Formats: sequence, structure tokens, C-alpha cells
Amino acid sequence: MTRFFSLLLLLVLLTGCHTWTRTGRYIKSQWEPVREYVDPEAEIDTDAYRLDDPNFEKLARLITPVDAPLLQLTRFIADRDTVPDDEWFSLLMARFPWLDRAFYTDAEGNILDQRPAVPLKRFSKPLVFIGQWRKIFLETVADYPELGPELYVGTPYFEDTDFKGLIVAGFDPRTVIRFSPNPEELIIIHPGGGVWNSGAEVDEAGILDQPWEELLEDDVTGQVKVGDTYYTWLARFIGEDEYVYATKSVDPDY
Repeated sequence: MTRFFSLLLLLVLLTGCHTWTRTGRYIKSQWEPVREYVDPEAEIDTDAYRLDDPNFEKLARLITPVDAPLLQLTRFIADRDTVPDDEWFSLLMARFPWLDRAFYTDAEGNILDQRPAVPLKRFSKPLVFIGQWRKIFLETVADYPELGPELYVGTPYFEDTDFKGLIVAGFDPRTVIRFSPNPEELIIIHPGGGVWNSGAEVDEAGILDQPWEELLEDDVTGQVKVGDTYYTWLARFIGEDEYVYATKSVDPDY
């Protein structure tokens, strides 16, 4: 009796497996025609995100990894409107390790505390931030010491409603250019100041001689010719101040 039961059980199992196999094949055959509608293959159309203008396509690719951390920095600083403490300074320097220094002042401009305690670069001249601090919440000053350019971003802080001083962070703009996938192809222009680059060969005097004040009054993008070289440019605000990203044009006649 035991032998019969075992044989019967084995027969049922084998029959069940055969039935399930056929059922599985049937389901699969019915599923295939609709699979592409229910569960389509993932496809990414990379051309959908391309710009029509090859010059701006190149510039956008170069500046995106540069512009994003700058925007994050300005937001981080502008969000602080009270006296910064040690924890805030530590978080600032940890999130933005490419900063050279950070400090805060009293209402007369005297530095009350800074990180690091002894910065690598000295000021080439006193930094002058000009603004109506109840209306302007972010201002920049570019400095040109012997060790290279430094861009300072400042925001006011208050006690109750009284202006008490500035919170300032400084960095070498050539450092952020290195975030670009091809830093030697990108420059940042400080109209009336300098041309910042990381290995690019540029006619700095020729670039600064362009009528930037006039150009920036009417446009935020464009193309300029310096000698025999064409540059495609894009203006960007850091606070109230305008700076210009530029790269050599791929097709000047586009």
C-alpha cells in the first residue's frame, strides 16, 4: 500500500509539472504581443536634450558642472541672516572645500572671526561692499592679489532689524573652472576686471576691450570676435553682479 501511494504521488507530481509547463508557455505566448505596450524597453533619446546651436551646446556642457556649485554656495550664504557660529562655519567649509576663506565682520567692516585663522591669500586692498543691505542680500567683490584672483561673496546679517555686518566667503574662480569637463576651453570674464581661466590661451586685453557694459544692457548671450577668434558667451548673475562664461565658438557662422 505504501509503494502504491508513493507511485501515485509521483505520478501526480509529474503530471502537475507537465501541466504547469504548458500553462507557462501559453501565458508567455499571450504576453509577448502586449509586452512592448505594458513593459516597454527603456530608451533614452539623447538628441532630445541637444541644443540646435552647436556653440551654445558646447558652452552649456562646459559650464553646467561649474555653475551648479556656485549656485549652491550663494544660496547657502544668502540663507544666513544672523551671526554665524562655529557649526555654521564648519558646515560651510565641509560642503564647499574649494573655498579659500570665510569670515564675518562688524558693521564697520572689522573681521571678527574667520576660517582658516591664517588664510593663504592676503587682500591686495580693502574690500568694499556697496549695497542697501535691506534690499540687497548678496554682493560680490573681486580681488587680484599676487597669488591669483579671488572672488568674495558677501551677505548681510542682522540683530532684530539692525544691520550688524557681513558674512563673506572667498574662493579662487580658477578652482571652480576646473570642475568643467574641459576646463582649458572655458573662461570666466569679470567685465572691467580680469579674465579667469585654467589653461586656456586667451587675449585677455582683447576680451576686456569688448563693450561689455553695452552688450550686457541688451543681451544675456551672444558672440564676440577677438582678433581672429570668435567667443560664444553667456552672462550669469552672482547676487547683484554680472559675470560672463565664454568659450571659443564651434561654428561662428551658425
